[in-house]
Amino acid sequence: MTFDTPSPSLAPAYQALLEQVPIGEHSVIEAETVAYEHEGLALEGYLARDAQADERKPAVLVLHDWFGVADNVRMRAQMLARRGYVAFAADLFGADVRPATGYDASAEAGKYYRDLPLLRSRVAAGFSWLRQHPAVDPARLAVIGYCFGGTAALEFARTGAPARGVVSFHGGLIAHDPSDAGQIAASLLVLTGGSDPVVPDEAVVAFKEELRGAPHVDWQVTTYSGAPHAFTIPGRDNYRPLADARSWRELVCFLDEVFR
Repeated sequence: MTFDTPSPSLAPAYQALLEQVPIGEHSVIEAETVAYEHEGLALEGYLARDAQADERKPAVLVLHDWFGVADNVRMRAQMLARRGYVAFAADLFGADVRPATGYDASAEAGKYYRDLPLLRSRVAAGFSWLRQHPAVDPARLAVIGYCFGGTAALEFARTGAPARGVVSFHGGLIAHDPSDAGQIAASLLVLTGGSDPVVPDEAVVAFKEELRGAPHVDWQVTTYSGAPHAFTIPGRDNYRPLADARSWRELVCFLDEVFR
């Protein structure tokens, strides 16, 4: 592993949201880009943690939307670090792949939607890197994801990954037939928009029905009225401050519970 210099500061909309999460009196939050790889492909993630912590901490793997490791997941990693977690924004695309347009982002994400085993293994590479970090309690890990990353998080849960919890923020919901929901070991929290054309009601129903076929799985689906796709991403037309704030509070409570 290698550590580079800290990333540039966040864009104003992201910085303003980050500042809503206070820093502990004795905390020093450090954030750095991290080079790692998966099957020979160079990847570049983003690590945020309290450098003053003197014991291993629970950790959260953060999975990006289809624009790659950008301000949204860097901000969320820093928010989580301010709450005392080690947070690692994994790179699912590759170190040199940062789509600049929606067209390019859709094309890149489509490669992984068409190859779910590859998507799962790319998440696993980030999870393994985080689990081995010396600041991390390897028995207390969670995975969260936004949009494309929300789908990736749920796909990773289907591998039986030893995560305490998995959270999807406005991620696509893919019901599998034949089902592999029986492999899920993590608790699931699905946070979705009530006006999201990417995740229509029938997709939510199909996802729930599949999970009902695996009664051991602990899951919860929360739907926010009027929230479109990508409702947690500031600076975009789809951003909904109330749904974002409510979903963040749900995440905080969920992590408190699964890491207890």
